[in-house]
Amino acid sequence: MRLFGTNGIREVVGDRLTPAFAVDLAGAIARTLPVGPPVAVGWDGRTSSPGLARIVSGTLALNGHDVVELGLLPTPAFQYSVAAVGAQLGIIVTASHNPPEFNGFKLIAADGLEVLRTVEEGIEANVEKGLSSPVPFDRVAPIRQDPAGANRYLRAICSAVDVERIRSRKFFVVLDCGNGASVVTSPELLRRLGCRVVSLNGQVDGTFPGHPSEPTEENLSGLRAAVPAMGADLGIAHDGDADRAVFVDATGAFLPGERVLTLFARQRVRLNRGGVVVTPVSSSQSVEDVVKPLGGEVVYTRIGSPSVTREMQRRKAIFGGEENGGLIFPELQLARDGAMSAAAMLDLLAREELPLAGAVRDLPSYVLRKEKITCPADALESVISEVGKELVASSERVVTLDGVKAYRNGGWVLVRRSGTEPIIRVFAEAKQPDVADRLVKETLQMLTTARDRFAKSPA
Repeated sequence: MRLFGTNGIREVVGDRLTPAFAVDLAGAIARTLPVGPPVAVGWDGRTSSPGLARIVSGTLALNGHDVVELGLLPTPAFQYSVAAVGAQLGIIVTASHNPPEFNGFKLIAADGLEVLRTVEEGIEANVEKGLSSPVPFDRVAPIRQDPAGANRYLRAICSAVDVERIRSRKFFVVLDCGNGASVVTSPELLRRLGCRVVSLNGQVDGTFPGHPSEPTEENLSGLRAAVPAMGADLGIAHDGDADRAVFVDATGAFLPGERVLTLFARQRVRLNRGGVVVTPVSSSQSVEDVVKPLGGEVVYTRIGSPSVTREMQRRKAIFGGEENGGLIFPELQLARDGAMSAAAMLDLLAREELPLAGAVRDLPSYVLRKEKITCPADALESVISEVGKELVASSERVVTLDGVKAYRNGGWVLVRRSGTEPIIRVFAEAKQPDVADRLVKETLQMLTTARDRFAKSPA
């Protein structure tokens, strides 16, 4: 039984994700843990999150485990608090950027990192066997609340950046919280950093009425219009659980995540006079282009923050992240962190005395395309295997660290299955837009042909 994907469990509420499933999962988790240190429980702003979290808390308590409820928090704020409250495990109910009908569970180890795959496998085995350990009434454990998570997290971020230097710039920021969990942290953070702040979609609403939860260029038309209309210095947007941040410059131009990743990689290596940067195989060639001349090293991993953070821990990396806006600053914690990314960007702009457009102007220029194709779950592996063989036969070089990454026709293309949805993702990069577009088109055609051959019914 495989329940956990690339980054936790995500399912449709009322379909596979039911109250009974939450009980089974929490009971299986309880069975894997020794009774002793507490378990932390938190949730995001989705409509089903408080109810699912309380099922988890109650099940853990009825299995003899002390529970600390941290309440509604962004995922990185929750991760920071897991270690702070001395929990042996954290469970946050969240589906990150997925559509509103989804929810899920993400497990955090005592050190604040995502749990190892071996831990997930033990829980999956217990769910499959129906194993839990309910206790008699006199051993039922308490559930207590800790409301200090947001303030604890914001204090830590402020200690990791030069607050006075940022305040001296008196930035005007338009912040799009996307009706997500960042509502309880990011507006206050920017105020503490001396910014003038205008918030969009600044109420928690699990139906995401402002725009879909994923902060893509298409979904942020309101932010892109508001920044120049208001004369703001920049715009910042988060996804539903605020482990990502994306940026809009003063003209309303959206900055692709790979350019922001490259900007921070260059700055961190330059400040440290070298060091290791960790990023997945899906990241832009531009990261290597800026890091290597400064004496730094780029280490590639499988896609997903658990792979990146664990490798950062092993390598003592100075920076890491993904091209989707999930950036990791180890001076605070080894976690994708939207609010820390916002603070770090303001710190960088204040340090370099540049507007956002000026800070990225001289970065290497590549075109990165991202597409996806739906595929029945039972055909995913066969489709990727078939297309992988075609790519191996027709490419200059192939990397199979995660999916198939093929260097061909003046660029590269990466094909891999999603860890959270029944889809196949395609990434393609080249110097010229037409080359990147051609790589995507060719690969999507390969995938479509293979899918139609292997699928039991049309996707």
